[in-house]
Amino acid sequence: MERTILVVDDEEPIVDILRFNLKKEGYKVLEAYDGEEAVRIALESNPDLILLDVMLPKMDGFTVCKKLRERISTPILMITAREEEVDKVLGLAIGADDYITKPFSIRELMARVKANLRRGATDLTYLEMSADTTSIIHGTLEINIERYEVKKEGKVIDLTLREFELLKFLALQPEKIFSREALLEKVWGYEYYGDVRTVDVTIRRLREKIEDDASNPKYVVTRRGVGYFFAKQPSVTK
Repeated sequence: MERTILVVDDEEPIVDILRFNLKKEGYKVLEAYDGEEAVRIALESNPDLILLDVMLPKMDGFTVCKKLRERISTPILMITAREEEVDKVLGLAIGADDYITKPFSIRELMARVKANLRRGATDLTYLEMSADTTSIIHGTLEINIERYEVKKEGKVIDLTLREFELLKFLALQPEKIFSREALLEKVWGYEYYGDVRTVDVTIRRLREKIEDDASNPKYVVTRRGVGYFFAKQPSVTK
């Protein structure tokens, strides 16, 4: 089945290059040149993936991402010339699935496009390890796999889709340590390309939401020099 990708950028030469290479890979390409147009086309067409530039007229990419996340769960890959860590954190926090900075190679971009389109299939790989599990409960934290919902002390925690996927992946395999590279491959779907800092940023955001003290985490724990793991917690009697 032909996959549809929405390219959002106000620079025509970049759109031309992306369109040419995406079509060469067999994708159908939609185009938007400002933020308002991007929101309209995304909601009308429901593409399989959105390549979203940050610097746009009428509505910036961060605002576009936030508005779309309120309505759809389509993977969003943000593209920008900015390299500041704060921009990456903001993009991931409001729901972007990935982040790539200009200049980038077409080979790297295509690898990330394919990885994000494979996200659903990748998710099933580790979900099958515990096919009968619908909820994972550790301490006061409850992860409902079917509803994509996380509660702490009975209160729903607002996670982005990527934060949820990362938490679920670790929680399904408690006490098993994963390197940042392994998490990029298993959760993001990258075998080679991908900035490992993306894992660190997502872990940091996740801790801020689920931990009592993000600087002293008890759920998502770091094994210095090795990677991250989900620490088992005793059940809480209600």
